[in-house]
Amino acid sequence: MLIAGLMALVSPSAGADERVTKVADLKPVQLNGGKIKVTTTINMISDLVQNVGGNRVQVTGLMGPGVDPHLYKASARDVRSIQDAHLIFYNGLHLEGKMVDLLERSPKAIAVTDAIPRRQLITPPGGFIGIAGLQDPHVWFDVPLWKHTVLIVRDALTRVDPAGRAIYANNAAAYQKKLDALHQRVDKMMKGVPRRQRVLITAHDAFSYFGRKYGVEVRGIQGISTVAEAGTKDIQDLATFIVERKIPAVFIESSVPKRTVEAVVQATRARGRT
Repeated sequence: MLIAGLMALVSPSAGADERVTKVADLKPVQLNGGKIKVTTTINMISDLVQNVGGNRVQVTGLMGPGVDPHLYKASARDVRSIQDAHLIFYNGLHLEGKMVDLLERSPKAIAVTDAIPRRQLITPPGGFIGIAGLQDPHVWFDVPLWKHTVLIVRDALTRVDPAGRAIYANNAAAYQKKLDALHQRVDKMMKGVPRRQRVLITAHDAFSYFGRKYGVEVRGIQGISTVAEAGTKDIQDLATFIVERKIPAVFIESSVPKRTVEAVVQATRARGRT
């Protein structure tokens, strides 16, 4: 990624204009009785689009469960899927690191996080992927925040398929109700955990939105992006924290190699904690 390009993308005024223009510039497509062909990047967006699009869309997801989007490289098959799609939805905020240039160049690619007010995003110290000012892209862990993305998907699908307007509107409203129920369930569950015990230890620091929304202290072994490697000091410091706070469990992410979590477990055992 070129630094100049990244700085242009994070410019607040340019970003706002791009968010409005990209959906507004979408044109209706001729379906001839077929479905809207939609390509998505991560599985959370695949689920989102399928819920809003219903039977009027054919969703092709590039990254299934257990795939790390930070390090993912587009294959020739992926490029064809992007070229053949009527519409592409991706997370944005540079989550899809190595695919950013390809997605940004496509006039039919929509970043779902463009629907989220920038003031509600988290900007980590030092920024994301080491670039100051870039926000944390892991927004789906804050359910009410993720609700914003439903609207941009609804609007984009309506632009390319006006005949489905009522269906997309109804599906979007129904899906937002499901998300409301999910939020209430998670909130109730977390409030049932004593505050001192609300600590989440996981492989990389991807849960800041979850921690902020549901009152959970989050500690990641790696940084906010899996591009960053965890050092020996990171592992030792975290092991000390686990022992001092008597944390009973750490979590392994399916998209991140287990070795860093295993190193932390070994370090805590060396301190007498099993």
